[in-house]
Amino acid sequence: MRGVTRRTLVKGGLAVAGTLSAPRLVLGQRLGGKTVKAVMGGDIPTYDPIWTTANQSAYHGVMVYDTLFGVDAQQNPQPQMVGKYGLSDNKLTWTFELRDGLKFYDGTGVTTADVIPSIRRWAARDSFGQQMMRRVKEISAKDEKTFTIELKERYGLVLHALAKTVPPLCFIMRKKEAETDPMQKIDTVIGSGPFKFNVKETKPGTQYVYDRNPDYVPRREPPSGIAGGKIVKVDRVVYINMPDPQTAVAAVQAGEIDFYESPPTDLLGQLSEDKNLKIQTLNEAGYIGIIRLNFLHPPFNNEKCRQAILHIVKQLDYLEATVANPKYYKLCSSLFGCGTPMENDANTGWFKTAPDYAKARQLLKEGGYDGRSVVLLQPTSMSGFKNASEILAAEMRQAGINVQMEPMDWSNVVTRRAVKAPPEQGGWNIIITAATGTRLGNPLDILHQSNGDQAWFGWPSNAKNEELRTDWALAETLEERKRIAREIQQNAWNYVPQVLYGLSVSPVVMRSNVNGILPVPEVIPWWNVDKT
Repeated sequence: MRGVTRRTLVKGGLAVAGTLSAPRLVLGQRLGGKTVKAVMGGDIPTYDPIWTTANQSAYHGVMVYDTLFGVDAQQNPQPQMVGKYGLSDNKLTWTFELRDGLKFYDGTGVTTADVIPSIRRWAARDSFGQQMMRRVKEISAKDEKTFTIELKERYGLVLHALAKTVPPLCFIMRKKEAETDPMQKIDTVIGSGPFKFNVKETKPGTQYVYDRNPDYVPRREPPSGIAGGKIVKVDRVVYINMPDPQTAVAAVQAGEIDFYESPPTDLLGQLSEDKNLKIQTLNEAGYIGIIRLNFLHPPFNNEKCRQAILHIVKQLDYLEATVANPKYYKLCSSLFGCGTPMENDANTGWFKTAPDYAKARQLLKEGGYDGRSVVLLQPTSMSGFKNASEILAAEMRQAGINVQMEPMDWSNVVTRRAVKAPPEQGGWNIIITAATGTRLGNPLDILHQSNGDQAWFGWPSNAKNEELRTDWALAETLEERKRIAREIQQNAWNYVPQVLYGLSVSPVVMRSNVNGILPVPEVIPWWNVDKT
C-alpha cells in the first residue's frame, strides 16, 4: 500500500502536530532553472525497467525511454514512436513505420535494429508480451524505419500489449542493451525519451536527476495518458528517496520538495487546508494489497495450505492499519480488483466468513503442515507493507503457523523475491506487495500468470488457468471476456495464486504551483508539468 497511518508517524512521543511544524530541511545543493523535486513511493531498485515489475523502475523508464504506442486517458492505444501503421486485409500482418526525429542520447538515430530486439526482450519478461508472442510468426525489418509483425493467427490485442502502462512497459532501447539476456539487468541508461538521466548528479539511494532532453521531438497531438505530445516544460526533475513520512510531510509543507506520492492518508484533511498545497488522485482504480505465496517450497507448495491463508485474512484489519481513513479504502474479494470490467463474485464464500481460524487449522492439517518455519519478508522502508506484514504474521500464528519475519528494505525484498532456493538457503515463503486495479483487472497481466518458472515471483503453476487466459485473449467480445474471467476466478480461488488484503485509493500531495500532472495508472509522467 502507498499510504501510511498516524501510528507510523507517532514515534518516541513525537506528536503529529510536531511533524507538520518540523523545521525546514536541507536537501543538498540548490538546483538552478525550473526544477521539480519529487518524493516517490520508494527507492529505484534497478535502472532496468524491463527486468522488474517495480513501479519505481517504471517511473525511471518513462522519463528516459519512449514506447512505440501509449494508452490515452480512455485506455485506448495510440501511436507514439510509430508514425504510420496498418493491418493487412487478412488481419495477420501489422506494418509499422517509425516517425521522424527519433534519436538516442548518444546521437544515433532509432532504427528497426533497436526496435525489434527491444520488443523481444520485453516480451520475454512480460506476461502480456508472452501471450502476444505465442501468436507471432515473425518480427522483421523492411528497412531502417519500417518493420512488420506477422501473426500465426488473428489476435486483436497487439496494439494494447505494445501500449500498456503496467510494468514492464515495452520501452525501446539501443540494440546493444536490447540484445542483453532478458534475465540479466541492464545498468547503462541511454534512451530516446523526453528526459536525460543525469548520472553525474545522481546519488543512488538518495536522489535521481533527470534533465530535459533538448533533442526530443514530441508528437503534435495534445497529451493524454502517456500518449500524445510529451512536451517538457521544466528543466529538471529530481526523485528524492525519503522513506520517513515525517520528513517528507515537513518537506512538502516547507517547500523543500514539490511533490509527495505517498502522504499519510489520515493527514490529508490537514494538508488540504494548507493553501500552498493541493491534493490529487492520479490513479482512480486504486491499489490492491497482495499476499504472494511461494509454490516451490513447503508448506505453500500444497494447495490446502494456500487455501488456509484465504481463510485467515481479515481485510479490514489491514486497511485500518495501512490506510486508516475509510474514505480511501474498501473491501475487495475479486481476483481482478474492484471497479474494473472483469470484477466478479465467483467462488468468494471464504470472504464472507474470514477470519476462520478453525477452518485454516483444518486445511493446514490436511495439507501436511509440520510446524516448520515459514519465512515472511517484511519491507521496513515502506510503512504500509511493514504494517501489513505484522498483521499477517499475527494471523498466521493464531492459525498455528510458525512465522519467521525477516525485516529488510524494499530494494532488498525486490532482489530476494527472485531467489528460488528454499527459505533456509536464502529464499522465502511469503511476500507482501500491491498492484493497481488496472494491473489486476487484466487477466493477461503477469500477476495472473500460472505457468511455473515463467510466472511472477511465487511461480504458481496451474494448467487450467493458462488455458482460460488463452481463451480470454482470443475472445472477440467484452461479454465473452467477462464470462471467461468468472471461470478464471472460480478456478483461482481454489488453487490460490495469491491473497488480497483490500483496496485503497492513495492521493498525492503537491505544491499549489505545480500544474499539469497527467492522471495515468501505474506511472507518473513529468512531461506537460509546469512549475509557476
